[in-house]
Amino acid sequence: MNLFAGAENQNRERARPLAARMRPQSLDEFCGQQHLLGEGKLLRRMLAADRVGSMIFYGPPGTGKTTLAELIARQTQRRFERLNATTAGVKDVRELLHAADERLATAGVRTVLFIDELHRFSRSQQDILLPDVENGTISLIGATTANPFFSLVAPLISRSQVFEFRELTKEDLITLICRALQDEQRGLGRFGVTIDDEATNYLATLCDGDGRRVLTALEIAALSVAGTTKFVDRAVAEESLQKRVVRFDPGGDDHYDVISAFIKSIRGSDPDAALYWLARMLESGEDPRFIARRLVISASEDIGNADPMGLPLATAAYQATETIGMPECRINLAQATTYLACAPKSNASYAAIDAALADVRNDTLLPVPMHLRDGHYAGASKLGHGVGYEYAHNGPQGWVNQDYLGVEKTYYEPVDRGREAHFRRKLDEIRRIRRGESPVVEDEESSDGNGG
Repeated sequence: MNLFAGAENQNRERARPLAARMRPQSLDEFCGQQHLLGEGKLLRRMLAADRVGSMIFYGPPGTGKTTLAELIARQTQRRFERLNATTAGVKDVRELLHAADERLATAGVRTVLFIDELHRFSRSQQDILLPDVENGTISLIGATTANPFFSLVAPLISRSQVFEFRELTKEDLITLICRALQDEQRGLGRFGVTIDDEATNYLATLCDGDGRRVLTALEIAALSVAGTTKFVDRAVAEESLQKRVVRFDPGGDDHYDVISAFIKSIRGSDPDAALYWLARMLESGEDPRFIARRLVISASEDIGNADPMGLPLATAAYQATETIGMPECRINLAQATTYLACAPKSNASYAAIDAALADVRNDTLLPVPMHLRDGHYAGASKLGHGVGYEYAHNGPQGWVNQDYLGVEKTYYEPVDRGREAHFRRKLDEIRRIRRGESPVVEDEESSDGNGG
């Protein structure tokens, strides 16, 4: 018997970071994720009924995935085993699964196996878990910051319930700060440190929904003033947190979600939102060339011929980005972003080429009309190639009433906005004449080509 065990454990506990010491001891203490744990929500009902199967906890760091797994094991009276996929190997997994099977057979005790960073397991390592997950030997709780539908094998997802964790709200983080400062056993209460509202709001805002990060910054701030003023103000909070770290994973959800918001803001004609998402990407370390390429795509996909200047401007921004680089190219990207966001919008060219491609892929291929075939070689006329072709520039308006496809098809439908409104009126006239209909006579004001 170790007579000093109590003191030793207390010393170990005090050496742990504040974020580890303040982990909730019950579901009532758990902060955030009310969309999962609120009254009547699915996970709350599952816990109340003690019907805990295998689950995937997916979300950003510091949102309580590990903590909730431990609370679930405690509430359901199951054995809790933990692995980290970055350090565990196949042997570790097999040994743990064998022990869980023995425990269930001999003592009737079920096991919750928590695997942190589950997406780091290879596909073959994930496959090892499948039999024991399927027969109920273990309840797997896998935590991952990567989208499980991309990073985990489909059979494992089909045997698990996926729960998406969200960033903690500002109010959640303020609750954690206040709780840590008041708790004398696990928190910072014994130091008698106080914090003003401005510092509290600063930490809760710049920690971006990460509970671990806000408690780490608070601990640094509190310990730095514990022997002097015992007061944390905005200046102390700023020193403790230092530079804001914008979460970024070039292959993760943030990468795709933010660029999606950026392009959709341009499409939605909101330059302010587009600039925010642009700044978010640049500050996080996104490759500016990736952003520039997406601007070039958007110039044709979303603006198109409603403003034909969008494409050369976006292309120029891409070239400037390649030539200049950061930080100066942020100005070129901002110019292209605001221009495209404010430009009239049309996806008519985009829709037209997809419709034409669908016909080429799915329908019988159309033969090239004889009069359009190459007639620039000896003997072409004997085959009828090029015979009867009319040179469009010889027409009084630069076009002639001639069949160019062999069947009647309409792919390009210009919108009534910007420059494309002029194209629409012109094409409507040409298509009527080709159909043998009388052209519509428009007044001067309606045919000025300015569009909407």
